[in-house]
Amino acid sequence: MKLYNREEERTGVQEVRDWDPRYDVQCDFVMVYGFHDLKKRIAHYKKHGYTVHLMTGVSWGEYQDYLFGKYDGKEHFDEGQRRRDGSEIAHGKFVPYMVPSVSFSRYLADNLKKAVDYGVEAIHLEEPEFWVASGYSEAFKREWKLFYKEDWQDPEASAEGQYMASRLKQYLYTRTLDRLCAELKEYALTKYGRVLRFYVPTHSLINYSQWRIVSPESALIDLPTVDGYIAQIWTGTSREKNTYRGVTKERTFETAFLEYGVMQELVRGTGRKMWFLQDPIEDNPRYTWADYRRDYYKTVTAALFHPDVSSYEVCPWPARVFAGKYPKADGSGREEMPEDYKTNLVTVMHTLRDMEGGKASFRDKADEIGILMADSAMFQRHYPDGSPEADENKTITFSAFYGLALPLLKRGVFARPVQLDNVRRFASYLDCYKTLVLSYEFMKPSSPDINTALATWVKKGGRLIYVGDGSDDFHKLRAFWNREGLPYENPAEHLFCEMGLTKALSEGRYPVGDGSFTYLCRHPKALANDPLEADRYLAAMEEALGSLTKQSHLVMDRGAYTVAALMDEGDAESYTVKGDYIDLFTHTLDVVRDPVLKAGEVRLYYRLDAIDREASSDILAIAGRVETFVQSQRTLSYTVKGPEPMTVAARIYTKRPIKDVIATVGGEKLPVCFTYDASTKTTLVTHPSSTRGVKVKVTF
Repeated sequence: MKLYNREEERTGVQEVRDWDPRYDVQCDFVMVYGFHDLKKRIAHYKKHGYTVHLMTGVSWGEYQDYLFGKYDGKEHFDEGQRRRDGSEIAHGKFVPYMVPSVSFSRYLADNLKKAVDYGVEAIHLEEPEFWVASGYSEAFKREWKLFYKEDWQDPEASAEGQYMASRLKQYLYTRTLDRLCAELKEYALTKYGRVLRFYVPTHSLINYSQWRIVSPESALIDLPTVDGYIAQIWTGTSREKNTYRGVTKERTFETAFLEYGVMQELVRGTGRKMWFLQDPIEDNPRYTWADYRRDYYKTVTAALFHPDVSSYEVCPWPARVFAGKYPKADGSGREEMPEDYKTNLVTVMHTLRDMEGGKASFRDKADEIGILMADSAMFQRHYPDGSPEADENKTITFSAFYGLALPLLKRGVFARPVQLDNVRRFASYLDCYKTLVLSYEFMKPSSPDINTALATWVKKGGRLIYVGDGSDDFHKLRAFWNREGLPYENPAEHLFCEMGLTKALSEGRYPVGDGSFTYLCRHPKALANDPLEADRYLAAMEEALGSLTKQSHLVMDRGAYTVAALMDEGDAESYTVKGDYIDLFTHTLDVVRDPVLKAGEVRLYYRLDAIDREASSDILAIAGRVETFVQSQRTLSYTVKGPEPMTVAARIYTKRPIKDVIATVGGEKLPVCFTYDASTKTTLVTHPSSTRGVKVKVTF
């Protein structure tokens, strides 16, 4: 177990409340949320050793002083996002989602300056969200006229109106973030000589597309003022139902796997920071602890399959986790978190800090295939009046995307979403991929050079599989493929011609330069709804690749850790993970040999063959933050901090059996239990936790 400086900011939490020992999880940094009692909360968290950031909502918040005119003498209710019927889209009473006007940006900037004055080192402007159903407020109509230089048109009346409205929505929040970040960075540097950092916590492109929300997403890459992101993926987003082989249900692991994958693309090759969010519960308070726990393990496991990111927000709102009460399984009332889960949860949080980035390999061969995604998927999530696709407005399953992704992932393929917009940003962006899947039926390329880049990639040896039938209403909007002398019905026809093929292409596989192009003339949602179509898709993929992974499991070795998942709805009912491990999803840190996963299960293990046998002892896993660590041939001494009350569990490697363990806080002895496992030369040590630090002395 390594010792980490808090300044590394590997793990963090966000919290609206002041410091409290019950939920002091001993991560590296805390994002104090909101502007109330800001100076006091910042001081308290710094006193307890934390690096302090600020987080606040950029599209909604407790901004009543702005709405009611106390800020500048003018009411601003016309800046709330509104639906077609005039109703307001709100996060609560007098908490509307805002149209981000210049005036609203100015108001936010003035409040954020106070946080800079109080000494925060970074600011997180979370969830820049513009709902697809909005676009009817007077403020939005004004922005439309300024942006397009033409009168506003009803977004729900035509495909073009919807697309134009969504493009504007993305621009407005991108503009707002750029203004705020630039102004506040200049303020911090000129007044305090401090380089302020800015991050954007945001849901994934997949989730925002599914939930019909428009956000900047990859447009943030173009802002040099943004230093990074938090990928807000958790049970609440990943349990959203999707359809696979005609069955619509929750697929938390698979959805989270895809969500984390697309968020990774916001930082790949940029040098910016990314934290993956892990939430032990979710905003919906109606589930049991057993339900939350099961899905938490799935999101953690899904995140760990993306080794290019190794920093984590380990808990939003720890107070609602460690001090909250949720329904009992028998419906007889509510209960606090089970003690065993509390211990294990803190163990996982501190295991995440120990993750190294980049060092990973699959146990069994797993083909890697990219599923191209563009920001424009958010722009066409509401079909116009009278459209044959109007029924799509009644469901949020986003079947067109999942129809491409789930048949591959369920087969054990490392199906990785790839940000199509980045093709324009980075010349070699696609070079690491050999196979890509594309459809323009649920998104559109922003410019013709995207198709040119794809065609060039194929000619150099890439394999591109295109799925689409040209039926999407949004093919008819004013765009490069049907104006400026380009006589195409849709962007796919332009792509075909860029590869030297005919725009009236028949289904099949075609050689293109040193690569190949496969065309399937069907809407990708058919792949989700019809098992036969999914099978035809996989057969075409296998033909294009020569062979295709066929398994239900994914197992990755990542440093000293092994991440494993056996998906359901496949051919395998069980899978054996060969080796000796510590099971990190157990509160007693069980030692297991050749563990067996059942369908739908996930696991995180510490590999016992990763132990440094030359060392006299080491802490392999522990429910707390280790702050000091001193070892000799006969003793091991360390200090561990964590929330209280809680039981600390630690699995310790020793060359010899442990003779005794003494744990103290402020000189007072604590009850200790320890059990030695001779076969692995490891010992489980348990004792109470303390935020003051438990001093533990182990003698051999």
